[in-house]
Amino acid sequence: MTSHDNRRQVLYWRLLARLFDHEEQATLESASLAVVDDIGLPPALLDPHASVDAIVQRHPDLAAELDGLMVPGPGTERDGAAEVRRAALASKVLLNVFATGSGNVTAGQLSQWQSDAGWLERALGCQPGDLRGRSGRGASGGAPTPDLSTLVPGIGPELGDLEADLVKRMRLREVLANPALAAQLTPSMSLIEQLLRDKDNLSGVALANAKSLIRRFVDEVAAVLRTQVEKATVGAVDRSVPPKRVFRNLDLDRTIWKNLVNWSPEDERLYVDRLYYRQTARKTTPQRLIAVVDQSGSMVDSMVNCAILASIFAGLPKVDVHLIAYDTQALDLTPWVHDPFETLLRTNLGGGNDGMVAMGLTQPKIAEPRNTVVVWISDFYETRVEQLFEAMAAIHRSGAKFIPVGSVTSGGRGSVNPWFRERFKDLGTPVISGHITKLVHELKTFLTS
Repeated sequence: MTSHDNRRQVLYWRLLARLFDHEEQATLESASLAVVDDIGLPPALLDPHASVDAIVQRHPDLAAELDGLMVPGPGTERDGAAEVRRAALASKVLLNVFATGSGNVTAGQLSQWQSDAGWLERALGCQPGDLRGRSGRGASGGAPTPDLSTLVPGIGPELGDLEADLVKRMRLREVLANPALAAQLTPSMSLIEQLLRDKDNLSGVALANAKSLIRRFVDEVAAVLRTQVEKATVGAVDRSVPPKRVFRNLDLDRTIWKNLVNWSPEDERLYVDRLYYRQTARKTTPQRLIAVVDQSGSMVDSMVNCAILASIFAGLPKVDVHLIAYDTQALDLTPWVHDPFETLLRTNLGGGNDGMVAMGLTQPKIAEPRNTVVVWISDFYETRVEQLFEAMAAIHRSGAKFIPVGSVTSGGRGSVNPWFRERFKDLGTPVISGHITKLVHELKTFLTS
């Protein structure tokens, strides 16, 4: 047995010990720490409280290693050192997903588990949510998800059972039915996601409290985003419009400077031949904003933020806002675009992705391409890949502004299909991914230019 085999066994023995006994085994912990340190991986991999997301945010290069980590490769033998590294990463993902503990679960803990389960699905060659019931999608280029039933028998139902147990341990419905307990809940993105998913199963007091929490969260986020939009949406000065000749627009410094030639030393007076005024008119060309949002399970954060952002832009003068949500079906939410709360209540989170159904609602809305911006928010793991991209490219070629967005989140993380990312880059419309302020800036540039 080689030294690589020994180190790999240490990591797997620690994994098994942690799964079946929550008590820390000091010898295994110290030996595993030595292995992780020796192969250049962060010690946080051994912290049972650290999420995979948190580790990847601090060490972004690990994301590529985690993708397809557990997918069997060709029959060639792997390098021993690489196998040790693979064992360390796999142990972290498996432990975070399957060691769920016991007792009550908070909304934040559930959200972290769902994120970690998504990383496990990615390690198995799927997209987040696929093994928990979403329709299969490939890792790139729209190919169908590989059949992993022979590789990981029963893992999909097992993940579904684990998630259901965590939701049950939240006892969210019982809390919502009690006004005193519901009032103690702090609205967060993870809690709002659970409320939106469960809204059809709520009624009476529980439903009223759920709506109140959603409304509170929407208002809090809207207050922040509205400030960002108000700072960003000051139109450029329109110099084709003569300045209004009123006192508040008088440019006193320029008036004095231009009339200095009329200064009379004898009289010690400045005689003014002409008054100069500041131009204050702003360009307010009517613009149409069409926001298309993937409402599948991996895009909840984006759906919430985009509904709020659309409502804010809809309140601006001469901005005509349309909002479309889709998974395998498309829904035109434009009638409710001024009220993000009502918009979110009409969403149906989850399902697969078929952007062509949304494209069918989008194309007829582009009446004047030069005055239209289409914002398409998705992870772009689609069913009809090439057909959808060609339709998007046609929008771009028509003269409309096309902005592909990989995430509209507060945290700034999002996964984007690399097939689409490369083609958008070639098209000259690179994918925006990151903090929501990036999208606000792009929309500002278009709507005020």
